[in-house]
Amino acid sequence: MAEIIWDTKARNSFKKQIDHIKKDSIQAAENVFDDIFRILDTLPSNPKKFPPDKFKTDNDGNFRSFESNSLRIAYLITDKHIRILRVRHVKQEPKHY
Repeated sequence: MAEIIWDTKARNSFKKQIDHIKKDSIQAAENVFDDIFRILDTLPSNPKKFPPDKFKTDNDGNFRSFESNSLRIAYLITDKHIRILRVRHVKQEPKHY
């Protein structure tokens, strides 16, 4: 099974999103955190369960993404890893990469 690895920018972005939610509700932040990690825990057994990332140019199908709790998580599937690349709020202007 593939190991999940976080890019530094993605980890920092996720932390910022959680910290922002905490300003209004610690419980909501914990729920979002738990929901995202519940999904991430399922990825190693079925990394292609989510559709290819529509914002990735020249995507060969290994760049995928999912949305949960208004956060969009983009990841790359390799032979040995699932690399979390980006975490963005869905209301942010989409960025192609």
